[in-house]
Amino acid sequence: MTTLNEMIAIIEAENPTIQIGDEKQGYTQLNSEDYKAQVKQWAQARLDKEARQAQAQADKAVAQQKLTALGLTLDDLKALGL
Repeated sequence: MTTLNEMIAIIEAENPTIQIGDEKQGYTQLNSEDYKAQVKQWAQARLDKEARQAQAQADKAVAQQKLTALGLTLDDLKALGL
């Protein structure tokens, strides 16, 4: 699993600068402090998403093992309307 610092490095490589604003009012480049805060927030969001996906896969594997232990398949559950 990726660490927070590794994810920050990935995002910094992808986004060497960050600008906020819009075409109508114009764009402003974030200062160093705001840039670092935004990158850290994005990195944490990506890590949280990865963790949720890993947990969902683990939960699915456990459920499949339980079904197998009971001698059931997903088709059996569908046939039962579950």
